[in-house]
Amino acid sequence: MDYVYTLIIIIGLYVILSSSFNLIIGYGGLISIAHPIFYAIGAYGSAVLARDHGVPVPVAMAAGTLIALAASIMLALPSLRISGDYLLIASIGFQLGLIEVFKNVSWSGGAGGLTNIPPALPPGTDRGVYTAIVVVVAGLSVLLIRAIAHGPYGRAMAAMRDDELAFSALGRNAMAIKVGVFAIGSGLAGFAGALYAHHFRYLAPEQFEILLSAALLTMVVVGGLRSTWGPVVGAIMLEALPQAITFLNLPASLLGPLQGLLFTGLVLVFMFVRPQGLVPAGTVWNATRKEANDAPGA
Repeated sequence: MDYVYTLIIIIGLYVILSSSFNLIIGYGGLISIAHPIFYAIGAYGSAVLARDHGVPVPVAMAAGTLIALAASIMLALPSLRISGDYLLIASIGFQLGLIEVFKNVSWSGGAGGLTNIPPALPPGTDRGVYTAIVVVVAGLSVLLIRAIAHGPYGRAMAAMRDDELAFSALGRNAMAIKVGVFAIGSGLAGFAGALYAHHFRYLAPEQFEILLSAALLTMVVVGGLRSTWGPVVGAIMLEALPQAITFLNLPASLLGPLQGLLFTGLVLVFMFVRPQGLVPAGTVWNATRKEANDAPGA
């Protein structure tokens, strides 16, 4: 039963990560693959505060989330003034650079990893309780992103994504929208990291490297870009596939590269064969017939 609980928790965390990543690259149209580093910041921030400074775990988790959100704003303010390939390069550099920091500082445990992280719940608590918490948080995250994407803020995001020049010409602040989208998505990733740290109680820098970026991108593309439930389907499917691969009893030296080939291969296949993903995105906002008729020039 512990294996089932662990699998559900991992899927729940990936649902949070893929859905929040979809908010950034799908709804926001921001090309960044640094999402796992905010997952790492939330995990390490919460773990260090709870383990080394005696902060209560719930408070440490909230603080880890805020640290990830603040770090995303620090990256967004200079980086989002550029776009396209330059933003992608900046996000890769930020991720790789911070991973090296985690590998070489003592407070993070260095390359050996951070151990003895306090558990989220008192010892002896049924693991089903924490599993239920993660599932509820994942569901609330999906609903929050849906509410954002289908509300007034979502309409502003869509306008900014489709034609930033026209959006700015209307007097709207495109930079504020970009930073807001980036911060919300990264904050959710940081909270997922805190949930991860206090359940598995061990963190290592290699858990947050480029392979995780490829996995999240695959979940979003395969599930359906700019779709509420697409990343959920993608997370469930693409977490089940690696679990199936482990039953092949392949050498450990082959499992990592095989998973990497699986993720990148699926992205390429879906980009050419079914670019809309398994769950096609609907129109985020449609004017009613009355609104269309009342529009100027109708």
